[in-house]
Amino acid sequence: MRTVGLTGGIACGKSTVAGLLRARGVPVLDLDQVARDVVAPGEPALAEIAAAWPQVVVDGRLDRKALGAVVMSDPDARRTLEGFTHPRIWERMEAWLSARASEGASVAAVEAALMVETGSYRRYDKLLVVSCAPAVQRARLAAREGYDPVTVERWLAAQMPLADKEAVADVVIHNDTSPDVLVAALDEAWSRILA
Repeated sequence: MRTVGLTGGIACGKSTVAGLLRARGVPVLDLDQVARDVVAPGEPALAEIAAAWPQVVVDGRLDRKALGAVVMSDPDARRTLEGFTHPRIWERMEAWLSARASEGASVAAVEAALMVETGSYRRYDKLLVVSCAPAVQRARLAAREGYDPVTVERWLAAQMPLADKEAVADVVIHNDTSPDVLVAALDEAWSRILA
């Protein structure tokens, strides 16, 4: 089974592309959802996070914004968090891929936001990056999250530049305009992925 890593910059349309792939019958695992699952109430990673940063767990649930504020500007805290979560995420991902292969899927995609930053893109046969122009990205992020310009810039500064993600991609989709253009770009990109 061929595996495809799907990533992109924040607010570039990665999840939209994942939805389009699912609509075409491609199995897609949302690794960001798996990351949320491994810190759900009762999960061992949540207990580890609570021990490290008690202020980010409220009534037995993770306050994701509070945790984001802790790890956004502290690389050591981010590495500690990754130590709690990444092994559990990879274990669930490998089990999912194994199940898709057992079902006879010829291709499966794994969607994740920080695939290039963590180096995990190397786990897949191909890497598809969804990108867009910086002005488009800023406008989408502000509209989607309700962020002010300063917060938008903080989020973008905390992420790897889009050009660096594009540099390691097997295929890049530029999502700057309409949904129709995105569908056509995906058609072309997916044919290259499967070639």
